[in-house]
Amino acid sequence: MSAYNFAFFDEGSKREIRRATLKAIAIPGYQVPFASREMPIARGWGTGGLQLTLSLVGKEDVLKVIDQGSDESVNAVNIKKLVGKTTGIRATEETSEATLIQSRHRIPEIPLSEGQILVLQVPLPEPLRAYESSELVTKKLHGEREYSGAWLMLFEQIMRYGNMSTGADHPVLVHDRYVMAPSPIPRFDNPKMNRSEALILLGAGREKKVYAVPPHTQVVSLAFDDYLFQTESSAGNSCKLCGATDVFMDEFVHEETGETYHQCNDTSYCLSRLNRKVLHQEVPLNG
Repeated sequence: MSAYNFAFFDEGSKREIRRATLKAIAIPGYQVPFASREMPIARGWGTGGLQLTLSLVGKEDVLKVIDQGSDESVNAVNIKKLVGKTTGIRATEETSEATLIQSRHRIPEIPLSEGQILVLQVPLPEPLRAYESSELVTKKLHGEREYSGAWLMLFEQIMRYGNMSTGADHPVLVHDRYVMAPSPIPRFDNPKMNRSEALILLGAGREKKVYAVPPHTQVVSLAFDDYLFQTESSAGNSCKLCGATDVFMDEFVHEETGETYHQCNDTSYCLSRLNRKVLHQEVPLNG
């Protein structure tokens, strides 16, 4: 990969993406258009997040890439390979070690800290698109802070299903100004955005948009006074491997016994807990 520039892009492309990123940070929740580049991966597979990562990465950075909670999925592995081969930086699975984290559909379970950057891959950045197809109209609605359509959409869910049925990508109000799509993270992760110590960047390559949640910014999930926002509940469940009870979990069914069990969705978090339990002899070494 020595024929490529550091981090794949030419310096002009990096500067253009950084300028859009700085504007996004200055106006929390506002969608900033940018000239999305052609990438060696297909649009829809994280090109927006990858462009942010490649424009910001430095030689001293440590990278972590997650795909729906896993560090070892095809998407995560190949993004790590591309960034690693064009930069030479070190990759890690430990959230606390990483300075730059790119993620698809999850925010890590371990709280992020000051100095870290979380880049979220976004397929659809416009939270108003479900009821308004015109980009010109949605821009006007954001400018006028006219979000009655978003509230009506949630109200219709309550009338139809008895509660707000957004499984992921539940809209949020950023800095008491812009309604924002938080990317298709589960509702469980929405509160992690509020007052986060890390910088959160969101990139949509296909839609050519970048937006941001700066550190310590207020992020509130849309909800009604009499129908409060609720995250997915893991009450009564624990991870079969590490025993965690307060994290987002996946549900599985044992092929032979038909038994239902749960495991942490964040695989590196689960592994770190399991390693600590082994180290402190809380589980057998062969367990």
